[in-house]
Amino acid sequence: MLRPAFFLKEALRALSRNAAPSLAATVTVLLTALVLGIFIPIVQATTGTANEVRNRVLVDVYIQNSATDDEVEELRQELAATTDVKTVQFISKEEALEKEKQRNPEAFELLGRNPLPDSFRIYPEDPDSVGAIVDSLAPLNAQGKREPQLAAIDEVRNREDETDKILKATGLVKALTAGLAALLVLASIALVANTIRLSIFSRRREVEVMKLVGATNWFIRWPFVIEGLIVGAMGGLLAILLLTIAKETFVDPLSDRFALLAAPDTIDFPLLIVLLLLSCMAVSALGSGLTLRRFLRI
Repeated sequence: MLRPAFFLKEALRALSRNAAPSLAATVTVLLTALVLGIFIPIVQATTGTANEVRNRVLVDVYIQNSATDDEVEELRQELAATTDVKTVQFISKEEALEKEKQRNPEAFELLGRNPLPDSFRIYPEDPDSVGAIVDSLAPLNAQGKREPQLAAIDEVRNREDETDKILKATGLVKALTAGLAALLVLASIALVANTIRLSIFSRRREVEVMKLVGATNWFIRWPFVIEGLIVGAMGGLLAILLLTIAKETFVDPLSDRFALLAAPDTIDFPLLIVLLLLSCMAVSALGSGLTLRRFLRI
């Protein structure tokens, strides 16, 4: 019959008898949790910013001046039904002129007329599909020029140079942050597991003796698992305390000045605390339990 109080007592006794290895494991968990607690919001904020930039990728469909209202409405419906198109926004020539005047007030003063056409602005479901949308609306002919396929379309533009730069830059940022996050998580798990392994190695004789006198594997393992939970909890709580102090002292006062610090897409701090604490306890407990397998095979 399992007695939780007995295993807890044994785990606390082991912690007091092996203070140095336990302290090393706690510090390792603390440092790992600190790094993860800082890196996770940074990765999320960077990825969110990259996604916001990617959402600026769009396609402009300019309408022929001779198109009737019925033809314009028909074009709207056809554009909305095009594959990978999320939304279609109509921009009248008057709206386009007002926007251009705001950018360069002097450029249109001497014209005396509005040279801009009505247009539709297409926002794609996936920014990477913008090329396919343009090709479907106006494929290249034998001379390398685009020929509109739908009635009432005068020209299709997707700002190719700007679009390519945005997609390449944001794709690189997302790939790098994802790779760094994966490496950091794997390195953190390996570091904590190795530290706990050293702690258990210093007590291998004790495990061998318990095994020889007939103790079951789980009877031997439970105190170490509980010890891992305690070590993980202590390291996690210390990391959370330091992160809270840093948040209240530095991050919150500077969030109004730096948009990245106030990024709305980052994880909520209470949820981050819970995830870090549970992760620290789980990794430490699993590291303790799994590392014992080597010493239980005698």
